[in-house]
Formats: sequence, C-alpha cells, structure tokens
Amino acid sequence: MEKPFSQACENNKDPILSVLKRVFARARRVLEIGSGTGQHSVHFAPNLAHLEWYTSDLTENLAGIRLWMEEQPSENLFPPTVLDVNASDWPIEDFDAVFSANTAHIMHWPDVESMFRGVARYLPTGGRFALYGPFSYHGVHTSESNARFDLSLRARDPRMGVRDFDALDELAEVGSLVLLEDNEMPANNRILVWEKR
Repeated sequence: MEKPFSQACENNKDPILSVLKRVFARARRVLEIGSGTGQHSVHFAPNLAHLEWYTSDLTENLAGIRLWMEEQPSENLFPPTVLDVNASDWPIEDFDAVFSANTAHIMHWPDVESMFRGVARYLPTGGRFALYGPFSYHGVHTSESNARFDLSLRARDPRMGVRDFDALDELAEVGSLVLLEDNEMPANNRILVWEKR
C-alpha cells in the first residue's frame, strides 16, 4: 500500500501546531477524531511531548495512518482506533482534549451532531475541543474560494458542505461547551476552540 499524502496537511500543520501548543498546554490525553492520512498526528505528537495523542478514524483509513506512524514513530503517539461518532460508546473515553481537522464539512449533519454530543459527553470540565476547517458565519462564506468549495462538496454529496459557525456553536452550547477562541488560519480556514464548563 502506498502511504497516503495530503498537501493541505503539509501546508497547515505548523500553523495548527502553534495554536494547539497554547490551547492544549494543560492537556494530558488528546483524542484526534478523523486522523485522515496520519500526517497531522506524526507532526503534532513529538511537538506536544507533554501529552498522549490518540488517533482514530473509519476502518478504511487506519492502514494509511499506521504507515505514517511506522515511518515517524513517537513514544506519545498511539495506534489508530476505529471510531464511529454515532456509536453509543466510544472506544477511547479517558481524554481531556479533542482535535479534529477537516471533518465537519465531509460528515453528514447528523454525524456532526453526534460528534459534538460525544465530545460533550466524554470531555471533563475544563476539557477543550479544537475544530479546524472552513466555516461560514451567519450563512455567509468568508471567501470566494470557500463558497466554491462548498458548492463542489454539495455537488459530490448534497449532505456535505461547509458548516456555519452559528449552527456548530449551538451544538456546543447544548453540551455545555463554551467558545474560548476563534483563530484565523491560512487559506481561509479557522480553528474553533470550545471548553467544557
């Protein structure tokens, strides 16, 4: 099997890391939802040596994540686990931070709702959820490129699409997650950070 590669991951890994170093400074165990190619995990874990990084994704993506880990092992990086956000019980429960990148616009909306419910259920008080990706605000895209991206997603699958911040924040509030930061990132992306209260 050829190792999967995402140029976007290469481009955004350092800007994302700069935010995670700050917002996960007190974290001890991080669950990454939707680890994708695995590129983010092998970069973040050794640069956040104070914590344990747990990867997860759907079954079909685990082999690619393992290939990255074999090439760039780290003592605090753990093998990928199958995680379906809709499952009644998540396989990794004891975590105090969650990171997810470029998942909300690919997931169908009920899956996004399930992700937020699960994060809110398992995060302890003071735990943080960092979500990276493109978002619209009050129904308006932040750039022409994001608007085109949204159209391309919906053409591929009408249930996909760039998610609106207000809708996501409503899901967060239901789970006692309070917005802590909204960080502007390169290429018209953001990192939204909520804290469990």
